[in-house]
Amino acid sequence: MVGRLDLERYKATIKGLTQFGDRRQGTDRNRAAIDWIEAQLKSYGCTNTERIHYDYQPPEGRGGGGRGRGAQDPNIGPGGARRRGVRMPEGVNNDPLKQPDEKLRALNSQPSTPGAREEVFCTKIGATHPEEMYIVGGHMDGIGFGEAANDDGSGTALVMELARIFSSPDVQTERSIRFALWNNEETGTNGARAYVAQRKDLQGIESPAGSGKYPEPKWLGMIQHDMMMFDHGMPRKDGSMSPVQRPEADVNIEYAVTSKLADAAMQLAHKFQFANEKYATDYPATIGPHMSNTDSGPFMDLTPSISLRELERGAQIGNGWDPNHHQPTDVYAHYNDDDFRLGLNAAQTTLGAVAQLTGAKTVAPPLVTERNQ
Repeated sequence: MVGRLDLERYKATIKGLTQFGDRRQGTDRNRAAIDWIEAQLKSYGCTNTERIHYDYQPPEGRGGGGRGRGAQDPNIGPGGARRRGVRMPEGVNNDPLKQPDEKLRALNSQPSTPGAREEVFCTKIGATHPEEMYIVGGHMDGIGFGEAANDDGSGTALVMELARIFSSPDVQTERSIRFALWNNEETGTNGARAYVAQRKDLQGIESPAGSGKYPEPKWLGMIQHDMMMFDHGMPRKDGSMSPVQRPEADVNIEYAVTSKLADAAMQLAHKFQFANEKYATDYPATIGPHMSNTDSGPFMDLTPSISLRELERGAQIGNGWDPNHHQPTDVYAHYNDDDFRLGLNAAQTTLGAVAQLTGAKTVAPPLVTERNQ
């Protein structure tokens, strides 16, 4: 099954997402991207798509864009990671004039407005334990007046590619898998929070009674994917960045040591690291305890939750190791095949781990006869 992942197909899915610019929440381009994602999922065979509906009203003075986060201690990054090495400032570009591509600037021109929001998900139903599931997520919204190719087109495309493979008619799983494409991550994980608020109390309830159907299976774990490609290393002392990946590039798997389920989350992270050793073709995986600022956060005290990234959130991204983060340069053309391949290796890691956790196997497809053609 892991062999069904393909670099060019992964790149094409990211490219498809970039047609909607930065997909900033509360805009027509965001809504169009949700419709496109849903259509793609259905075309893969993941036809039981659903949407979460919620209302977003930005806090006073926040606006509809980025999250003004920051740790009080400048030496401590998000999640409690200690910052090291050369540091570059990390921020959000809110100036459209910094985008030199006039066509892209125009595409991203509509500002965000408060109000109704939606996000889409679909589910692979488990054959023997439909009442239990793993959630595999990525956030489809972005900011910065670019194309949000890495943040988080790379994670969204990964989730969509996994949905495509697990939805194949010859793939069967014992447990269910939900593929969720969150909205409003950039405003403080509001889409994931809306999902948790609406559905956490529905877990494992058969509806209708006796039907064998579980609209919200019990959560066995949540796996988030947020920025999957780049990893060119720390900035040089003059602030410049290497144009190529660092030799030590890896897939970062993080859990939150502060969560109520930290031990179980750590065990889940190690299962993903083992899957990386078995299935990833090019890049190793490392584990860190400082998961933060991502859609797995709202789940972490309710189910074992981890996050996969290109870099450590606190000690590396928080130090400015990715100069495209929330910037106009986060465009498809900015990345090379090594960058995309890092994202593909994260997909190989997650697919291998989730397949093992859910008891996935390939089975003979149904016979096609004249009667059922």
